[in-house]
Amino acid sequence: MVEICFSPTDKNNHKACYILEFVAYEKLIWLQPQLDFFCSHLKVLKNESSIRPIAKVTQLLIQAHYKKSENGIFISEKNLQDCIETSFDWLINDIKVATKAYCMRTLYILGKYYDWIHPELQIILTKDYAAHSYAYQAVAREVLKKIK
Repeated sequence: MVEICFSPTDKNNHKACYILEFVAYEKLIWLQPQLDFFCSHLKVLKNESSIRPIAKVTQLLIQAHYKKSENGIFISEKNLQDCIETSFDWLINDIKVATKAYCMRTLYILGKYYDWIHPELQIILTKDYAAHSYAYQAVAREVLKKIK
């Protein structure tokens, strides 16, 4: 199913992404063996119907990685870099608000461990704040408040 998620030419691509999101809520650990493939192929996605659920799965993975609890999710440094890069790309590109919200929250978490992320995130959110919807602004306010 993960391979279908990252096969944009597959007609069921977006459906697989939504299913993967639901699986991630229940059994995130099932993704551990697929993390190298998952993270290295994030940039392949172009369809917003596929990007939104994958952005949420990415957020769940990052949260689980840093909780260090019994969940057993470990994300390598290379995979973390892929998540950071893709989250910034999705945040600054013309993509719907839900995806941007997931990216903001993902980058906020990552910024606790990478010193350079919070200042960059703060610049982007402050600069783009007025040009976006109330939903975007609400999440941006939430994240900016946490950063300060």
